[in-house]
Amino acid sequence: MPDAVRTEQQILDAAWQRRAGLIADIDATLAAARGDDDTSRARLGRLRQRRAELQHAEAGLVFGRIDGDDDVVRHLGRVGLPGDDGDDPLVVDWRAPAARPFYTATPRDPQGLRRRRHIRTRGPEVVGVDDEPLGDVFGTTLDDADGLVGEGALLAALDERRTGRMGTAVATLQREQDDVVRADARTPLVVQGGPGTGKTVVALHRVAYLLFTYPHLAERGVLVLGPSTRFLDYIGQVLPALGETAVVSATCDTLVPGIRPTRPETRDTAEIKGRALWQAALTRYVEALVPFDDDLDVTFEGERCTLTAADVAAAVRAARSGGHSYHRARRLAVERVHDLLADAVAARQAELLARAEEGFEDVLGRVDASLATADDRAAPTGASGSDVDGTFSSDELAALRTRIAADRGVASTLERWWPRREPADELATLLGDADLLRRVAPELSPAEADVVTSAAPPSDTRTGPWASSDVPLLDALAELLGDSDDPDGRATGQGDFVADRAAARRDWVYGHVVVDEAQELSPMQWHMVVRRCPTRSITSVGDIDQAESVHRHTDWADAVGDALGERWRRADLTICYRTPREVMDLTAPVLRAAGSRNDPPRAVRSSGVAPWSREVSASELPDAVRSAVEGMRARYDGGTVGVVAPAGRVSVLAASLAGATPVPEAPVLTAADAKGLEWDATVVVDPAGIAAGPRGWNALYVALTRCTQELGQISVT
Repeated sequence: MPDAVRTEQQILDAAWQRRAGLIADIDATLAAARGDDDTSRARLGRLRQRRAELQHAEAGLVFGRIDGDDDVVRHLGRVGLPGDDGDDPLVVDWRAPAARPFYTATPRDPQGLRRRRHIRTRGPEVVGVDDEPLGDVFGTTLDDADGLVGEGALLAALDERRTGRMGTAVATLQREQDDVVRADARTPLVVQGGPGTGKTVVALHRVAYLLFTYPHLAERGVLVLGPSTRFLDYIGQVLPALGETAVVSATCDTLVPGIRPTRPETRDTAEIKGRALWQAALTRYVEALVPFDDDLDVTFEGERCTLTAADVAAAVRAARSGGHSYHRARRLAVERVHDLLADAVAARQAELLARAEEGFEDVLGRVDASLATADDRAAPTGASGSDVDGTFSSDELAALRTRIAADRGVASTLERWWPRREPADELATLLGDADLLRRVAPELSPAEADVVTSAAPPSDTRTGPWASSDVPLLDALAELLGDSDDPDGRATGQGDFVADRAAARRDWVYGHVVVDEAQELSPMQWHMVVRRCPTRSITSVGDIDQAESVHRHTDWADAVGDALGERWRRADLTICYRTPREVMDLTAPVLRAAGSRNDPPRAVRSSGVAPWSREVSASELPDAVRSAVEGMRARYDGGTVGVVAPAGRVSVLAASLAGATPVPEAPVLTAADAKGLEWDATVVVDPAGIAAGPRGWNALYVALTRCTQELGQISVT
């Protein structure tokens, strides 16, 4: 065993032993603990979180080492491990500030380091080390023009077989990636990166870094938005493996609890309904639902009371003055009406008593004289307030108001005056009424309004069916209307974060939001994102050149500008780590055909496998695809193979593969569904058919860049 491996094995052995001891200590504490109060429960929650971190840290418990010019040596790992008796840490957490030079130091900027070592492990065993000298301490002038950190370890990781699940990259993050991971979280960050640049893994590691650096974010959690449930399954193990559980994963279609779109719609309809103009249109619509300033007649305990238009108008203005939701303003207005009614009833009673007194002055005079000469021993009556002079005491007025608020007749009248509203009902009403739609959305042309109303959902839509573009409109309406049962504000989270609780609330406010494949979001979907993180602590990653959605933006300013304004920063990932050079060389003409002004990212690795292509007839296509998949499966034993095809061919090809014996494990997907995924080898079927679709050159760019080793194309003659 080489000396370096032997040395690092000793460190790894100590780390495994220390980890086991920490887990045992936590288990003992948890077994004996009692969560009798909030402080105790919070402490136990932190202990469980720490145990989860340690449990998931087996792979990469120690993966790196940095040697400083001051002879201080630090070992890095997935989680931090304390040393014995308060000594320096045995292992430094990769997210800690002390670990950053491991990712950012270069020979030209060594940052106080003389060496960086990558330690490759398999479970509890060190299987290799890769040393990088920094500076010229070894008497050489070193070049870092390639920009790679730990090239040997990086390329070894990239050459590993794909398993169908995304892995972590804490040991191989590159400098431009680490800059994104540790960027300031106070300003929205838009990360532009082409295929294979590691956008997704960078975004997920950024979540882990932020939760480590800013623990308060865990109280509200982090929302990760992906393009599909298949994609979320693919990345699902990354954050738990990094020890992070305060995370909710969703797609834009699943953000509103209880709503799952199933109704198809045309691209034209989806594009119109995704425009930013709907935010203002829906605001106008909800404002029009507020009652007019008119007299209000209310009957209480058999007596009719009329509130003047001026009093009603003042109540409505006061209720709406704080920018409250419809239902919050309704509650405030109803409370004010109760006050007005109580005042009116009290005034009526005082008036009636005054009139009665005018008719009985002589009688009252004789009674007063009698009382004045009565025996001093007469007991007092105890009468006061309205019982004596018609004037209500404060207690009596409060009791009267309580009776008014509880009166069913009053409640029924006020419900008719200012009714509660359901977002689903209101959206169905709006989308199905052409005249109403034109009034609240004058930005739409008559033809566009007709497109929307002709595709409107059925009138009874509270349980669906909804289209995907309806979800952001429902969300916006729900926000403008507010919760009729809990109108006081949004859910910001208290105590331990529970992902299921957060996911079940449409109005949960998250500490941070990550958006993957962000180029696909419509302006209205972006508003959904901002509603869930009003602080705009948002990280979005994507590639504007891979946009396939119906929305017409072609640069990031168009994509995010309406929701984020000018308060966002852009970062670029320029190096392609996944897709081999042989494949990336094919993409420049495709990008030009797509109208892009960007260059494809620079590939840093070669697979040594030249892309291949063949032509077959339509009848031969299923057999040709099956044969190609079987060959790739044999060549990449233990890896993955994927098939990307036009939508019209997916079902036939999937059935053909399913009928093979044995069944080759290879999903057949459209380019849109394959976005964000990767396989060892990819078969792109009918590339001309993919390119012929809407935004088809962008789709073909996606399809060509899914592989890490081999690309095959099968065209149809």
